[in-house]
Amino acid sequence: MDISVILPTYCERDNIENLISAIETSLLPLGREIEILVVDDNSPDQTAEVVRAHPVRPGVQVRCFVRTQERGLATAIKYGIQRSSGDKVVVMDTDFNHSPTNIPQMVELLDEYDLVIGSRFVRGGGMEDKKRYVFSLIYNWFIQLVLWHGIRDSLSGFFAMRRQAFFALDLEGVFRGYGEYFIRLTYGAFRRGEKIIELPVFYTLRQHGFSKSKFGEMLRDYTLTALSLRLTRP
Repeated sequence: MDISVILPTYCERDNIENLISAIETSLLPLGREIEILVVDDNSPDQTAEVVRAHPVRPGVQVRCFVRTQERGLATAIKYGIQRSSGDKVVVMDTDFNHSPTNIPQMVELLDEYDLVIGSRFVRGGGMEDKKRYVFSLIYNWFIQLVLWHGIRDSLSGFFAMRRQAFFALDLEGVFRGYGEYFIRLTYGAFRRGEKIIELPVFYTLRQHGFSKSKFGEMLRDYTLTALSLRLTRP
């Protein structure tokens, strides 16, 4: 298998069918073997049933896993990584904030880099929600100031790595909590001296459904994670 795309879901019935089709449209012209792994946290809106009904397309394997014992974004991503078989692994959100049209370039850049980050805060990137853009930009400046790693978007969650590189990580230590896992992932890559590139991406508004994140809790957890990494740095 050449490329694995991991999609963690919870109540994304109205987005997931279109997203899978868009990923297929973006990746099939590459002529690679593709698998799409949907890791669903037992959504009550029948997200998994929609995935399983998706029509089969040559060159693409769509796999759906439903977790009933554990929930959470970071552990869902870890679950998908552990079950992936592609040499190159892409992780993205399922609400169309992250565009499938960026995936081919991210995959190609893995020939030269260890970690490819879809970044809102490099030239050419951005967000449709301007208020969120300004707040996220300022908060990412804070994380850069704390960790001094030069990464402009430490909260992206849209990234690509080689599968073998994941298994050099402490998966249990990195993939826990919510979005703060990405701060641990990027900072660890920086500390190990890996080659990192930020690819400009533009976040559009969620097409359907609602965000599951709780702003106050996220802010607390992200801040504590960044400070903890800085204080425990050798």
